[in-house]
Amino acid sequence: MQIQINTDHNVAGTEAFADHVKEIVTSALGHLSEQITRVEVHVSDQKGGEGGEGDKRCMLEARLRGRQPTAVTHQAQTLDEAIGGAADKLKRSLESTLGRLSDARTS
Repeated sequence: MQIQINTDHNVAGTEAFADHVKEIVTSALGHLSEQITRVEVHVSDQKGGEGGEGDKRCMLEARLRGRQPTAVTHQAQTLDEAIGGAADKLKRSLESTLGRLSDARTS
């Protein structure tokens, strides 16, 4: 599973930050890594550090082998919450998709 990280100009895309994001995504989706070819992470601070309700945003897009991409978005107070929330949403979405595919094969 390849993880690609993109940040806007308001988020410092340091190597430490990238490693942290990869750890969160791998923790949430690692058990599905055989079915996922790539995960794209898009992180942004919509108000540029001014603060505010839910101004940190994370969009995750996963590509399952032989399927169309699945994308989710989560907004929160902090980048960690936004990334974690998006990872949880993506995990549930992919598990649901893979579950339906499995059910269809056994029917």
